[in-house]
Amino acid sequence: MRAPPLDATHDPERRSWVRSAQDARTDFPLQNLPLGVFRRRASRESFRGGVAIGEEILDLGAVLELGIVPEVARAAAAAAAKSSLNQFLALGRAHFGALRRACFELLEEHCGLEERVRSCLVPQNQAEHALPARIGDFTDFYTSIYHATAVGRLFRPESPLTPNYRWLPIGYHGRSSSIGVSEQQFHRPRGQRLPAGESRPVVGPSVRLDYELELAAYVGPGNELGTAVPLEQAEEHLFGLGLLNDWSARDLQAWEYQPLGPFLAKSFATTLSPWIVSLEALAPFRVPAPERSPEDPVLPPYLSTPLGRADAFDIVLQTELQSAVMRERGEAPQPLARTNYRHAYWTLAQLIAHHTSNGCNLNPGDVLGTGTQSGPDPSEAGSLLELTSGGRRPIRLGSAEERTFLEDGDTVILKGWCERPGAVRIGFGEARGRVLPALEDAGLS
Repeated sequence: MRAPPLDATHDPERRSWVRSAQDARTDFPLQNLPLGVFRRRASRESFRGGVAIGEEILDLGAVLELGIVPEVARAAAAAAAKSSLNQFLALGRAHFGALRRACFELLEEHCGLEERVRSCLVPQNQAEHALPARIGDFTDFYTSIYHATAVGRLFRPESPLTPNYRWLPIGYHGRSSSIGVSEQQFHRPRGQRLPAGESRPVVGPSVRLDYELELAAYVGPGNELGTAVPLEQAEEHLFGLGLLNDWSARDLQAWEYQPLGPFLAKSFATTLSPWIVSLEALAPFRVPAPERSPEDPVLPPYLSTPLGRADAFDIVLQTELQSAVMRERGEAPQPLARTNYRHAYWTLAQLIAHHTSNGCNLNPGDVLGTGTQSGPDPSEAGSLLELTSGGRRPIRLGSAEERTFLEDGDTVILKGWCERPGAVRIGFGEARGRVLPALEDAGLS
């Protein structure tokens, strides 16, 4: 496994002729160039692939029509211009890099094609998005040992971590049909829950609805059924990362999860950000995976990563909340917590290697969720379950409201970005979702 090398597309001195991409705080400078699927808002246009640059979107189909895409990138651009990125994701690392370099050259200052390419830009505030890919399968992992430990303490104080946690990346198969793109709105889920002190469950809306701060890893080229992907080749099967909120009904989950795991508590909604940031763009922000502690076991060879290798990523992750009251008053969302993906116990490469170790086949466009990302400090928690100690310590909002879990009308916004000296800051945009009231009882009680 070799990390994508740094090249001219990472040079912090290079600038775009797109003025908004020159803003030091933009998520989408010339060095980022994430891919997504869009169309003009409220139009009858077909969705098509585009590249985020500053406050604009480069319409890949329109660029192809101009005939200015270099031949080496033409097949990649044609695949990425379609209504989903699956065909592009199947092409592999060489095509990923060719399209990145071609877009970089078309959008760089003094490229000589500015006037022609300008006609291919669509303002982001005039666009709406579809999911970046058709997601055939969604696997959610549990890669944050801090999250696993904090949640474990709430339910198993004497033994927070399960015996298998340090041996393998724990995951479960999620529901892909209810995954939506940012701006997703969903009704509060209904289901069975067991009230404290009761012996019989009740049926009704969840009263402990929560968010989960995660990243989504998009599979690129897949593997054949019956073949395992070695750790050294694992990242060749990934394209990039986006933000993911895997909403959770904690009260439904507590009742239903034994012995097989979550079901209705997780299948009602999952929210993804519109943009996929490539591993190439993230290359300057690679860091060594956290060192394992003395109590950690010696891993089986298929999961063993050489000490010090830069298999992790320095990505700041933040959660914000805007209540219905705050929205009506025009008040900005309130930050709740901030953490970093570099704390994850299991790496992306280990997720791929373990997922395929039994011969499971992954397909282009499949999504691997990292699981809730939390850090070593309690303020770095990636869920309300942790921030409120299981609902015992409410969070005070600036609007004079309190929260233990989410209320109807609440909007949760996930953000992510990378920054370090000597590199240009890049970001992931937002994954934004809103809770609507539960649907009326349809005879479930």
